Amino acid sequence: MTPQIFSERLWDFAARVAIVVDALPDTRVGRHVAGQLVRCGTASAPNYDEGCSAESLADFAHKMSTATKEMRETLGWLRFTVKIQLQSAHKMAPLIDEADQLLRMLTATVKKTKKRPDLPP
Repeated sequence: MTPQIFSERLWDFAARVAIVVDALPDTRVGRHVAGQLVRCGTASAPNYDEGCSAESLADFAHKMSTATKEMRETLGWLRFTVKIQLQSAHKMAPLIDEADQLLRMLTATVKKTKKRPDLPP
C-alpha cells in the first residue's frame, strides 16, 4: 500500500469516527466519550502525514509512534461505546475492525522503523 493510499484510509477512518461522535447521545457520558473520541479518532491521520514528511528517521519514528498510540486509544473508546451501549455492537463492528487493522499496520511500521540500525537510540 502506498503512503498516499494509507493516508487516505486514515482520513476516511477519521471521517467515520466524526460521524459516530455526532451520533452519540447528549448525556454526560456521551459528551465525555465524544470529546475523547473526536480527539484521538482524528489524530492518527495528521500524525501519519507529518511522519511522511519527517525531517529525520527519528522524527518519522516519533510521528508513527504517536499515530499508533492515538489509534490504540481510539480502538479502546470505540469498544467502550459498545460496552456501555452508547452504540450497538452491530453498528460499530466495521469501524472497530478498521481501527484494529489500521493499528496493526501502524504498529508494524513502528516496529520495522525501530529495528533500523541507522535510527539513533
